[in-house]
Amino acid sequence: MQQLDFLLTSEHKKTLLLLKAMVFYHHGLNEEEGRMLRETAERLGALAELQWVTDFVGTDVHTAFDRARTHIGELTVNWDNESKLHCLGLVWEATNRKGCITEMEATTILKVAKDWKMQRELMGMVRKK
Repeated sequence: MQQLDFLLTSEHKKTLLLLKAMVFYHHGLNEEEGRMLRETAERLGALAELQWVTDFVGTDVHTAFDRARTHIGELTVNWDNESKLHCLGLVWEATNRKGCITEMEATTILKVAKDWKMQRELMGMVRKK
C-alpha cells in the first residue's frame, strides 16, 4: 500500500490529487482513473480537495494543465525535495498500476519534475523500481 501519511495538510492533498488529475486527464479521464482518484481522496480524507480539483479542471479543461503546473508550483514552494519526490513517485506508481504509462503521462510527470528541478531524482527513483 502506498505511504500517504506525509500528506497532512489540505495543500498536500490538493497537490497530489491535482497532479494525478493532470496525468489522468491527458487522454480524458476514464472510469478506472476516476475510481483511482476517488480512492486516493477517500484514503486521505480529502473528498473536499477532490471536489476542488474536479472544479479546477472543469473550469477549462484545455488550459487545466498549464494552470495546474502554476498552481502546483505555488502550493509546493516550501516543500522539501523528499516530499516532492514522494508525491511524484506516488503518481508514477498510480499511472503504472493502470497497466502502462503513456508517453504523454510520463511527459506530464517529467514536466513537473523539471519545474521542481528534480528530473535526475525522479529518473533515479524510476530506475530503481
